[in-house]
Amino acid sequence: MKSRRALVRRGMKDGIPVALGYLAVSFSFGILAIKANLTAGQAVTMSALNLTSAGQFASLAVITASGSYLELALSQLIINLRYSLMSFSLSQKIDPQAPWAHRFFTAFGNTDEIFALSSAVKGPVSPWYIYGMMAMAVPGWVLGTAIGALAGSILPLRVLSALGVALYAMFCAIIVPPAKHSRTLAAVIVVSMGLSLLFSLLPVLREISSGTRVILLTLGISALAAAIRPVKEEPHGA
Repeated sequence: MKSRRALVRRGMKDGIPVALGYLAVSFSFGILAIKANLTAGQAVTMSALNLTSAGQFASLAVITASGSYLELALSQLIINLRYSLMSFSLSQKIDPQAPWAHRFFTAFGNTDEIFALSSAVKGPVSPWYIYGMMAMAVPGWVLGTAIGALAGSILPLRVLSALGVALYAMFCAIIVPPAKHSRTLAAVIVVSMGLSLLFSLLPVLREISSGTRVILLTLGISALAAAIRPVKEEPHGA
């Protein structure tokens, strides 16, 4: 059984690419937040308390359109509801001996990338490993927001668009290596991509919001994969 310090160090090491990707994307968010008439302090506070790229970018659209608090709350509920599903899944993978408090605090940092890295761990995952990743990812997201907010609109739009691709490239780097060793995971990824494309092209399905689309696809594909190829529990820890 690895010590807490070793697990935190391992998490921090694995969290470096996540932090770098977050730094680039949140830099764009910081600039857009200033354009939405938020102060630098408000933008940084939003990033420190939310840690959700899609939700924060969507909130700027509502704020810019002078939307109501109800519209803002509903948009965040739909877009970020996938984190509840991810937390349900991760709660089953966290070391059973971990106290409830660890499950509560790790839920804050359960982003797409941290969830993917935690899910790739063989056997139960220690909350201290997740804390290590959070120790890199959270400051990266907040720092990027602060730098972007202070930079304002100095950089051209093309540069901002290029930075936005960094998060998707980083996520691909997380899911591709495990897919090489698991045909089931590779099949799930391919099916997910195909169905996502159909949802964005078909007349009726493309009217569904992106947040609801993610939830429907996550529930449907994960349930089908679990029924066809259930994952066997491993007794040893990670």
